[in-house]
Amino acid sequence: MRLFLFFIILLLTTLSCRKEPYFDKLTVDKNLSSNDTIKLLSKYPELKLFSSEVVESQSRTAFIIQNASFFDANHSRRNIPFDNYKCKVFYKNDTLEIWLNNNNGYFGNGVLVQAFGEHFRIKDINPKALNNEVKFIKTNVLHQKLVLNQSHFKKNDSIYGFINYQCQIDSLVHKDFKGYFKTTIQ
Repeated sequence: MRLFLFFIILLLTTLSCRKEPYFDKLTVDKNLSSNDTIKLLSKYPELKLFSSEVVESQSRTAFIIQNASFFDANHSRRNIPFDNYKCKVFYKNDTLEIWLNNNNGYFGNGVLVQAFGEHFRIKDINPKALNNEVKFIKTNVLHQKLVLNQSHFKKNDSIYGFINYQCQIDSLVHKDFKGYFKTTIQ
């Protein structure tokens, strides 16, 4: 009987752990700063997502395309592309926080990438959060890849990156998030 209870507890523990965002190993590409898309970012001005926004960077910090696909009321698959993302990177304790978001002061639709050492995880920002509050939604990660120009950074370093992330938000909505980013760590 004790052995049976042990296996039940072990099974429940294993299943409950899978609901957390999982960690993956990041890839380092020291030549990422010479990528054509990264170079093009410097030629365009940063996006201004709302009229009273103070733009912090002179050049564009991200070129990321997200395709959100879902089934509409007629059971037809619809795709909605987004390409208005910006990048901000902060250090919080020993974790590098890479915010790839298109927050306009009312809602945002992006991700938070947390990198520490040579590992990372991705959290989806809940677009229903209002008034600059940040909430996350649980998703089923289908694929995630993060490439950075190095694995150890410090404040004021330049960071260059590539992200390829796919997840299932619920049974109807699929998210495909891919592109390049660059900025200075704050």
